[in-house]
Amino acid sequence: MLIKLNGLYYPQEYLCLDKESFEHSLFVYLLRDGHVVKDITDLHLFIGYHPLVIALDANTSPFSQVEIIFTQHPLPLNALFVKKDAIASITLNKTAELQSGDTVINLYEGKKGTHRFVSPFHQFIINTHNELFQKKKGNVFLHDNLYKQVQIAYSIPRTISLVTVEQNHLYNCFPTDLHGQVNNGLYIISLRHQGKACRQVMASKRILLTEVDCNHFKSVYGLGKNHMQELKSKENFPFTDKSSKQFGLPIPSGGLAYRELELADSLNLGIHKIMLFSIRSRVQLDSSPATLAHIHNIYATWRRKNGLSGNYFMR
Repeated sequence: MLIKLNGLYYPQEYLCLDKESFEHSLFVYLLRDGHVVKDITDLHLFIGYHPLVIALDANTSPFSQVEIIFTQHPLPLNALFVKKDAIASITLNKTAELQSGDTVINLYEGKKGTHRFVSPFHQFIINTHNELFQKKKGNVFLHDNLYKQVQIAYSIPRTISLVTVEQNHLYNCFPTDLHGQVNNGLYIISLRHQGKACRQVMASKRILLTEVDCNHFKSVYGLGKNHMQELKSKENFPFTDKSSKQFGLPIPSGGLAYRELELADSLNLGIHKIMLFSIRSRVQLDSSPATLAHIHNIYATWRRKNGLSGNYFMR
């Protein structure tokens, strides 16, 4: 009954899309002392949901506490922030950092999120449904405001890539959307630290991260179960007969580009193992990519109400 009253248009919580053809995406700005200080749309990395974790290069954000805002239109830097300009916002505190050479990455934990993607009434219904029905065994429960923070974070299309790991000629291949490139030499990936996939990556220390064509969305989602699976022989996975140039790892079907990554550092934060990798190579396989990504239903509903098109794939 509550689902019928939640105001959400689409039946699925997360909607897959082609990242390159997704139009009119939101802007994300760093706010400090009531002023817009930097456009971080392409600079912030969403790498955790319990707690919500955002990574920012210390040169981009040297602050211990920040607010990030999500807007439909670009804002002038140094402008005084006007509340009506923001569709959503999250306040964050720095809780940890990673370092490699001269690069310091600050990790910020979400403290409070607010948005107006749907009405306060519909937000109440959504949160009530979450409290009543999402506390299932094996499910990572997101309490009221944490759930709201996660909804906001997924208002930006998050790329779903495939991780390939190998040990003693046995493999695993699984999707992740908690990741991003720090700079030309460093990359961050977050996995649940109690998962088998995480232990496999920590043991191997070398992985292949592959961006995938959006038309493979069903098969990529289907590989989600592999986060809790043992290593298996190669024929159990949708690999091509091509291999990466340095590590020799098999490239998954639908691969558009890949990075070969080597583990440099890691730490635990909440349920997550935050892993910092050195980028050993990056190879573009397709010159006209249509990269698989997804957004949250609550933002897709807001877009529809505001006449913005969606190039969604329904699973």
